[in-house]
Amino acid sequence: MTGTLTRALSTSAAIAAIAALGATTNLAGQLGRADNPFPGGANPDGSLRPTAPLTRLFTQDAYTEYAILEPGSASFRIRFLTEETRAGATELVNATRGGSEGSDIEVYDPRTGKPMPFTYEEDKNDPETHAIHAKLPMPVPSGGIGRALIYKTYKDPRTYSMHGDDIVWVRSLSGYRLGVLLPKGFAFISSNVAAQLSTTADGRLKLAFANPSGQSNPVTIHARRTSAAFAPSSSQDMFFDDVKTIYDLDQPETHRVRIDQSYSEYRKGGTATLDSLSYLRLRDAKVVDLDTAHELALARDSAPPRAKLELPIANDNQSAHLRITGALDDPGYTLDRGDLVFDRTLRGLRNTVLLPPGWDVSSVSQSATLGMYDGRQFVALINLNAENQYAVRIRARKR
Repeated sequence: MTGTLTRALSTSAAIAAIAALGATTNLAGQLGRADNPFPGGANPDGSLRPTAPLTRLFTQDAYTEYAILEPGSASFRIRFLTEETRAGATELVNATRGGSEGSDIEVYDPRTGKPMPFTYEEDKNDPETHAIHAKLPMPVPSGGIGRALIYKTYKDPRTYSMHGDDIVWVRSLSGYRLGVLLPKGFAFISSNVAAQLSTTADGRLKLAFANPSGQSNPVTIHARRTSAAFAPSSSQDMFFDDVKTIYDLDQPETHRVRIDQSYSEYRKGGTATLDSLSYLRLRDAKVVDLDTAHELALARDSAPPRAKLELPIANDNQSAHLRITGALDDPGYTLDRGDLVFDRTLRGLRNTVLLPPGWDVSSVSQSATLGMYDGRQFVALINLNAENQYAVRIRARKR
């Protein structure tokens, strides 16, 4: 089971599961599929080709924020937090979409908050395409994850145009967790995606949303100037939170569930308060720093427990990427007249329930995607509501 959880964590990244093809797949995904928005493509007669069955416990892990710059500039500033999971990898590659002119690039190591060395290179096969090659501070350790925080400015009049004094911003977004900021002094006329709307500390309006499929998602925004002075919102961007939890189920008569959770800690200081351990009563809890794959000391003299960080968080570009594992006995996970029943209140943005071998899902009380991982069926849920918790009931039948 522990081996399964280790492999599961790797599967959750934005790189394909097959390491030899990971970098190629990632680059192709960044470049988009402008010829056909359907991920499987189309046959010559126009019919759609099927995509491959879902095998990844989570879709892309990257977070992308687009800050639309001054009207008439055709430019927008991107903040991109991305990951590399291939053990031994020494660089992280991020492509510029063809037709977009990239500039003002900055790359930071999220662990230290310090700049990372990088090059910005032209694609040998396509002179319109460039890619950032960021050198990681250390090779990605086995069981760890490399990270980079990238800032860049794109100029793309196809994406950002003016209709009179109104802004029109249209772009196909293939990321998972996304945000779009209007320039200060503008208000929305319309947006075609369901999103959380908030006002930043400096008075700009921001849309925040998730794209659960991780596939191409066309977004169109219309906005106009306003004299309204917007007060900052108390709510935060709920989709910036990268917490994800795997519930790895043993056979139902055992009531045993293995937990594998990862998240980024941004609160400043030398320790991380492990809030999830207040609702996940884990046996044999272990905390690992994913940047280094080192196990951290766990202090249990407080509620919830705390982990001592190898490197204290001191600035806004820093974070600690942590993984919490352990096991719990859950009376809500049981057998009922031959059915496997998983009945639990889940918290956080992303939760995936991995069924034991030999079981097929028959019902799920919340919206979810279904897939197969190592011959086992999984249910992947995403919480699109501002409330941090929701009840879910899953039933399955033995094959």
